[in-house]
Formats: sequence, C-alpha cells, structure tokens
Amino acid sequence: MNTDLRLTPTGLLFSGRRFACTIGRAGISADKREGDGATPLGTHRIMGMYYRPDRLRGAALPAWAQPIRLRDLWSDDMADPAYNHLVRAPHGFSHEVMRRADPLYDLVMITDWNWPNAVPGKGSAIFLHSWRRPGYSTAGCVAFSRADLLWIAARVSLGTRLIIRC
Repeated sequence: MNTDLRLTPTGLLFSGRRFACTIGRAGISADKREGDGATPLGTHRIMGMYYRPDRLRGAALPAWAQPIRLRDLWSDDMADPAYNHLVRAPHGFSHEVMRRADPLYDLVMITDWNWPNAVPGKGSAIFLHSWRRPGYSTAGCVAFSRADLLWIAARVSLGTRLIIRC
C-alpha cells in the first residue's frame, strides 16, 4: 500500500482511501511566496504534529505528536529571525496563534516547506489542518474534515511525503 499523501484533482489519496480536501485560494504554485494564498507544488515531508490536548483528549495520535501550549505561535514575519518557526508569546513580530479559538488548528501537521532553513518571502506554515467547511479554501495549507484529519494523523509517520503535482 502506498504511504504517500498524494494530492489529485479529486482529493487526497492516502493508504488506499480518497479524502476530500481544500487547498490555497490561489491554487497550486511552482513559485510560492509569503501571503500569495497558493499551495506549493512539489514533494514535501511531514516533519511534526501539534494538537490541542484540551480538545483532542483520547485521540489516537502518534507518540511524536506534541501538545500546543498556551503561548505557542508560528512566525510569518519575513523580518523575524525565527521566520516560519514555532515561537512563544510574547513575540514582537507578525505571527499566527497556534491555540486558536476556532478548531482549525486543533491538530496541525507541519511540512518541510521552507523549513527548517526558512528563506524570507518563500512562504511559511504549509500545514495539514482542519477546514472551515467543505470547499472553503485556505491560505496555502491543505485542509480536511476533522474526522479525516484524525484518521490520517493516526497513520502517518515522520517523513511521510505529501506530493502536490496537480
């Protein structure tokens, strides 16, 4: 059985199943830039997983999944030396809050897009996370229903490839 996550025009294929998903509002780009709303073309690897322990109590997650702490942020500021990395509040640069009020980041898989050696402007935070609703695009991430994301998360490994070609 193929262990890659493979994006197709009809969804994401993984472990013999097809999952509905959404991608960036600007579609797929071979020239990803910060803030362009595109999902980057290429082969990316899953490099980490973060979850909300207060919301996912008892979820079947791999041992390498890490809890999102109260002050965890993700830097999206090109001027920040910690650009495209997890940082802690207070943080004087632009960032995304990881512990969101909505459920989008209750479970987040981190890809190696422009990480760990981030090039300013090349784009930050290409995650796999929950969608707002079916068909609602992301800022560049790949998003799924919560149930599908949890199913995938229980079966991926560190280094699993996310292949985006379509």
